[in-house]
Amino acid sequence: MLLQKDFNPALNTVTAYGEHHLEINQTRYETAVCFGPEGPIQTLDLHSAADIDGAFLKTLVGLDAPRDPMAFLDDAPPSLPKDAPEVLLIGTGTRQVFLAPDIIRPLLRLGIGVETMTTQAAARTYNILMSEERRVLALLLPGGPTT
Repeated sequence: MLLQKDFNPALNTVTAYGEHHLEINQTRYETAVCFGPEGPIQTLDLHSAADIDGAFLKTLVGLDAPRDPMAFLDDAPPSLPKDAPEVLLIGTGTRQVFLAPDIIRPLLRLGIGVETMTTQAAARTYNILMSEERRVLALLLPGGPTT
């Protein structure tokens, strides 16, 4: 299905999707991808929502970067990277799959919203938030039945 007829080549836009693929900036992907409005589109070796864990999500949003080893003396919570997303959209394929609360809790505690939905809904939501200049990150698994 064609999702976005016109797109700004300076911003990553979901331009179409199908049962087993996604199209971003008119380039076809048949694997899971992660991207924000700007920067590279990262292909991922994920096949289902069951492959997503808390450590993976922390790495995805940049929380695994080395921190000041003496920061614990300030008794301050870990700080977010400047380019951290406001919201992480996770498209789980043709069916919405909720992630366990302990997987998303660390991001929620830091003020990063996490929404899981079908990949088609996540693609549409991403395009809307991106066009509103929101700091959004999309993790989209292609649709279609999993085996």
